[in-house]
Amino acid sequence: MPATSDKTIVSVSCPAKVNLTLHVSARHAEWGNRHGLDTLYAGVDIMDTVTVSERPQGAGPSLGMSGERLGDWMASDLGGRLNHAMRALEAMSRISGHEDDIRIDIVKRIPIAAGLAGGSTDAAGTILALDRLWELHWPLARLQAVASDLGADMPFCLSGGFAHGGGYGDIISPIGRSTMQYRSLVRSGYTGPVILGAYDERLSTAQVYEAFDRIGAGTGDDNDLQRAAISLHPRSGDAVRMALKAGARHAVVSGSGPTVAAFCTDVAMARALSALWRDNHAVDYVITARCPATPSIHVRHRTTGESDAKDTVKPIMTAAGRRA
Repeated sequence: MPATSDKTIVSVSCPAKVNLTLHVSARHAEWGNRHGLDTLYAGVDIMDTVTVSERPQGAGPSLGMSGERLGDWMASDLGGRLNHAMRALEAMSRISGHEDDIRIDIVKRIPIAAGLAGGSTDAAGTILALDRLWELHWPLARLQAVASDLGADMPFCLSGGFAHGGGYGDIISPIGRSTMQYRSLVRSGYTGPVILGAYDERLSTAQVYEAFDRIGAGTGDDNDLQRAAISLHPRSGDAVRMALKAGARHAVVSGSGPTVAAFCTDVAMARALSALWRDNHAVDYVITARCPATPSIHVRHRTTGESDAKDTVKPIMTAAGRRA
């Protein structure tokens, strides 16, 4: 009779983030010279999927990536250890005491260096997946503490939905569906169809902050970094103006850009604005999404033998419901 063994495989799909508002204050030496942030985050359902599984003892970590828009993002460093997901694995291994004999596979759908937290999303997905794989069952607050040491936006990406962000993006206050603030966001048009005008060009976050330090925020902008981003990437400004003129409820450069998020009244408007952007070469491509969105966790148990393999799948669960 063939020998069998069980292997648990955990996949986490994490949504991209959009900054509905972003106000930037002074740099703080105690935060590594980062600026202070006051932001409203939203998760949108463009998902990177991170899958983790255990490797043989002593094999160490490995990283695999796929996706249409990887570009040169796959690092040439040894084993990809500078990748956000690999940094998250290193941190979780060190804090939990588990060995880092883990394979990480990432399917990239979120554009890179686009102001959508693609790298932070992959780190958050890795943290959530390892918490489930290693059966740690840590509360969200503890996982957020791990994420906040790795960088801004990562704590938000663990929960998605709507949230207020403070500090340098490390202090997250989720906005629950039963709250007045959530209802206000619904009335203001931040739920439902959203289209993202994306670009083949990338913007360095550091470069945008350098421009912000020189020229400051634009008058009336919901995103203090928008003026700086548009100064470096004028087509983003064209897309914002075009969307607002076409009747979008809101149009804003997300984070440090260059991606533009336009919140539409309905699907028909989203289609019309997508065509308008493309026809006028205001964007390179359009991604259609909905807002808000939260991570989901998919656990698969694979029983393998010498001649067969059988998967047992647990239902998908949302990470937003995890205990605080």
